[in-house]
Amino acid sequence: MISAFLLSIAQLSDRRILLLLLKVFLISLLLLAVFGVGTYFLPSWLFTFFALENGGFAAAAVATIITALTVIFLFRVIAIFVLNIFSDDIVDVVEARHYPARAQTARAPGYMLGLKMGLASVGRAMGYNILALPVYIILLVTGIGAPIAFFTVNAILIGRDLQDMVAARHSPDFKRGSPDQMSDKKEDIWQIGKLSRFGLGLTIALLLAVPFVNFLAPIIGAAMATHLVHRNRENRLQESN
Repeated sequence: MISAFLLSIAQLSDRRILLLLLKVFLISLLLLAVFGVGTYFLPSWLFTFFALENGGFAAAAVATIITALTVIFLFRVIAIFVLNIFSDDIVDVVEARHYPARAQTARAPGYMLGLKMGLASVGRAMGYNILALPVYIILLVTGIGAPIAFFTVNAILIGRDLQDMVAARHSPDFKRGSPDQMSDKKEDIWQIGKLSRFGLGLTIALLLAVPFVNFLAPIIGAAMATHLVHRNRENRLQESN
């Protein structure tokens, strides 16, 4: 895990990675901006419709609060969604440098599948976090329980998303075009262990919570997943021989 993290950090200086990082950064900001504009005009229309005084000021205040909360709590959803669209490009760069033989046999999933994977990721993230919301609220009284629960849930989700980004290029059991990407076959050598997947997800979930670093986190996550998936595959093949 540590080795994969350090290798991923080292490759951030790669020109192709920097260009992909810029794409993810700009599109994420654009989506946040669109969301911010939407959260202004919808309350503004509602306040005008109900003839409330100072509707413009109130709408701006509501938009500011909602956008701020979105940046804090939903940036992970937006970033992983955008990353899914360009995931093949990122994984390809890492494989070309560290696993050239695997890069040559990889099958590019394409942007449409990346979009479908991104939407499936958004659905899982929203659904599971909404289901866990009562638990978050109950654990608020403990001070630390709510953050632990939040990061645990999202570590599981992020770990799966990042694994699937790599598996989409290689695994014959990857269900292309299906929201449920991977089969549950234990013998699938393109899946990493649950503990490693959780560690990967937790690392990226924590990085996504750090201002400014959170823009690097999705790229680091995709690169780490690439190293972990390929190393796990190599270890399983060695064990079977």
